[in-house]
Amino acid sequence: MNYQKTEKTRIIGIDPGSRCTGYGVIDSDGLRHLYVTSGFVKITGDELPERLGMIFSEISLIIEKWRPKTMGIEQVFMNKNADSALKLGQARGAAICAATHAMLEVGEYTPRAIKKAVVGNGAADKQQIQQMMKLLLKLDFEPQSDEADGLAIALCHANHMQMKMLGIASKVRGGRWR
Repeated sequence: MNYQKTEKTRIIGIDPGSRCTGYGVIDSDGLRHLYVTSGFVKITGDELPERLGMIFSEISLIIEKWRPKTMGIEQVFMNKNADSALKLGQARGAAICAATHAMLEVGEYTPRAIKKAVVGNGAADKQQIQQMMKLLLKLDFEPQSDEADGLAIALCHANHMQMKMLGIASKVRGGRWR
């Protein structure tokens, strides 16, 4: 079989939250993933519009600094509290607006699909994701949980992009492109 060398693509993964938004940036050629940076934005402010503006501004600055070509983001999931799900959806919207404003393609993934992509188990816990990010990206530190989630989303997005390129992404559940 003939394999072509593919160029690396810079990917940002976003774990949205109305109080803390995690992010991870990797370079990937579809098979090899290199850590670039990661962190989290502690969202301040009492009013939701103020916090959403901060998410948009901070994610816009991160995108401007690290110049990713594409973004993965976690889809909203319904937990016990509908109000929390609505706030999460609005935080996602602010991050997606920052990405589309920067002309990035956006892939959305369920929490289960992200966990399955990086741990092999759709019910993995936060600690398992942190440990796998340290292992897979050869980090010399254990990332904070929101930061690890951002990295996991970036890896899931890289894997999904590779499958899409190979023509098998439509058979994979849990991912959606805009």
